[in-house]
Amino acid sequence: MPVITNVEDLRLLAKKRVPKMFYDYADSGSWTESTYRGNEADFQGIKFRQRVAVNMENRTTATTMVGVATKMPVAIAPVGLTGMQHADGEILAAKAAEKFGIPFTLSTMSICSIEDIAENTRAPFWFQLYMMRDRDAMVRMIERTKAAKCSALVLTLDLQVIGQRHKDIKNGLTAPPRPTIANIINLMTKPRWCLGMLGTRRHTFGNLVGHVKGVSDMNSLAAWTNEQFDPRLSWPDIAWVRKQWDGPLILKGIQDVEDAKLAVESGADAIVVSNHGGRQLDGAETSIRALPRIVEAVGDKIEVHMDGGIRSGQDVLRAIALGAKGTYIGRAMVYGLGAMGEAGVTKALQCIHKELDISMAFCGHTNIKTVDKSVLLEGTYPTT
Repeated sequence: MPVITNVEDLRLLAKKRVPKMFYDYADSGSWTESTYRGNEADFQGIKFRQRVAVNMENRTTATTMVGVATKMPVAIAPVGLTGMQHADGEILAAKAAEKFGIPFTLSTMSICSIEDIAENTRAPFWFQLYMMRDRDAMVRMIERTKAAKCSALVLTLDLQVIGQRHKDIKNGLTAPPRPTIANIINLMTKPRWCLGMLGTRRHTFGNLVGHVKGVSDMNSLAAWTNEQFDPRLSWPDIAWVRKQWDGPLILKGIQDVEDAKLAVESGADAIVVSNHGGRQLDGAETSIRALPRIVEAVGDKIEVHMDGGIRSGQDVLRAIALGAKGTYIGRAMVYGLGAMGEAGVTKALQCIHKELDISMAFCGHTNIKTVDKSVLLEGTYPTT
């Protein structure tokens, strides 16, 4: 077993162990992938102010996100097809998050279902909803979310149309996946993954198959989803969701100040500054650059979170310093899961937490709630 010291170690191991079509699905962006790469790269130019002769005892990274206590200002982001990175992937990631003490968010397009997560964990989890044309299906899904005692609903706003990801097309990643000769040969080199999949019954989109009228298998699901992502989604639809759901509502996919202001007016409890991990509009502004402007505009009215490009605890610290009240990790979780299952997700969280804790201390702070722009070197971070 290789020595794992950071998220990059997990990524390299996942790349060896996960079939190419599923690894590429997670580790890619749309078109030229410039926003996908920029999300990560733009963190690196933000430098810290190291402080010395400060008492560093009794440090804490504990905080809250939409009222939920969390060991650090990090939640696991919703990631579609997580259960194809590793057998029962969403269940394993949710268990790791629960044990570590951070929120887990289940995607609408997950392999394991809402009920699967509820049956295998005790901590309330969050559910991410994609708005579909079939409003009756949406009502039923929200009701299932309530029955599972989910503690927040995350409504994704930036998938009205789907960005083209070249790797998925070239790999034949469809629903169901196309069994090309290259895919079959690649699967033969991943015995650990194949054995895991043979040992589980969860191979399809668990939140949809059997729960949506007319969707009984992967073939009928493909036809349904092609028709169902709703390009008409607008703010009145968000008001409709708000009426259906009386718990904390988080709007994900905000990149513009005007949209952030509209989110405040919608009655949401939090927004996520996000460009969908660079998987939608290639050439969009990176999340960390958009963050300060949105925090300045609405940060006193609504809780502002962010995702996109976070690969370390230092990235988390940078985001918190620029005003985020919470962050989300998607790919860092996926790398850990693909590399080592539940233990890999736990290892990713441990690495991120240690990096956050030690970097915070070097910057002269012992409580994450006191961190602000003063921990950053002026001139190296984006401003409003």
